[in-house]
Amino acid sequence: MAATQRIAAGAVVAAAAAACAASLAGCATGVSGSKQGAPGPPKGAPGPPPRSMVRLIGDGSTSYTGAQPHLPRPERLKPGLRPPQFVVFSWDGAGEDGQKLFSYFRKVAKANNATMTYFLSGVYMLPEDKRDLYRPPQHSPGRSDIGFNDEEGIADTVKQLRLAWLEGNEIGTHFNGHFCGSGGGVGEWSVDDWKDEISQAKQFVKSWKTNTGTRTAAPLPFDYDKELVGARTPCLEGRKNFMKAARDMGFRYDTSGVNQQVWPRKKDGLWDLSMQLVPFPGHSYEQLSMDYNFMVNQSGTRTQGDPAKHDLWGDQMRDGLLKGFDRAYNGNRAPLIIGNHFESWNGGTYMRAVEEVVEEVCTRSEVRCVSFRQLADWLDAQDPQVLKKLGTLKVGEAPKQGWASFLAGRPAPAPRGVPGAKAVRP
Repeated sequence: MAATQRIAAGAVVAAAAAACAASLAGCATGVSGSKQGAPGPPKGAPGPPPRSMVRLIGDGSTSYTGAQPHLPRPERLKPGLRPPQFVVFSWDGAGEDGQKLFSYFRKVAKANNATMTYFLSGVYMLPEDKRDLYRPPQHSPGRSDIGFNDEEGIADTVKQLRLAWLEGNEIGTHFNGHFCGSGGGVGEWSVDDWKDEISQAKQFVKSWKTNTGTRTAAPLPFDYDKELVGARTPCLEGRKNFMKAARDMGFRYDTSGVNQQVWPRKKDGLWDLSMQLVPFPGHSYEQLSMDYNFMVNQSGTRTQGDPAKHDLWGDQMRDGLLKGFDRAYNGNRAPLIIGNHFESWNGGTYMRAVEEVVEEVCTRSEVRCVSFRQLADWLDAQDPQVLKKLGTLKVGEAPKQGWASFLAGRPAPAPRGVPGAKAVRP
């Protein structure tokens, strides 16, 4: 199967692209200077868990192997300390094909003290000759706008999923057929449709051995029913009903919205970890923090535009993300949310841009490049009143009296000379 079919969560069709461009939707068609980065995964390749710890689930496609390795325990922010700067790099429709971008960015993450979220498309675990097993809501059986996979592609994807999870990364979902726009697109789906789609996405992961006829390969080292806690919808459509379904099915967050660079809040019981608007160098307007949207606003629906502009376009994405990072890092410290696809659009310029951002920010002091799950864990561990106060800060706004006063456990003393302050002896 062609690479563009297997890793086509961002496949561009004219109608979907136009709809996404118009709606800004990402489509696939501590005051001290001490280092506070997230504990990085080990430099060597992670070994399999001891056989005694492996408990096969179902047909042996997945297994229970204990707690996920290299998942740091979240700690409550101490009074008076500024929060770390979280950055989330995430990948829609994650899978491994001939481009080897999944394996490449796993290495980039490890080298730069980062973990990431990989949103797996369930149909990438389903071979083409079994396509009729997929029964998409409001479509005929076997229909998918991003195709299916072959046995080699499934084996390669399973290998990357296994290694990614053992390194502390998150495996989320980008669902299955990636239907956008009208005529049965996800924006028209009911709550029950979404529940059906989620159940099928899980089932394809939990039965890849049966569907490929594989018997001897190692299982995925996680229970996907428990692992799956968040998602991004195709083209950022259908969010309202998806969130209702996700809440009922035990999800913890959604990242299918569009927001400013402000602190997350819970919405309908889920953490709202929406995509964000960041500066767009050379333009008066801001851009969604996703490779697809930079591309649409640079080369339109052409995935391979003017080669003479590829470097410029990649630099625009890199610099826009870095500007967004800087205004958060030096301002309100709101988590920066970044979305990507394993695609070589415009000569791979966006892959280069993402890699350069990872290298620039993930090893900096007080920065934690984490998965959505890790971010949700940290948010859940915080004092709700602290999060509420952080939510009062606007985009790029740092506390006027400094973080020590803003997040002090008790009212900070008034500075000298301020009316109402107690007299202070020299």
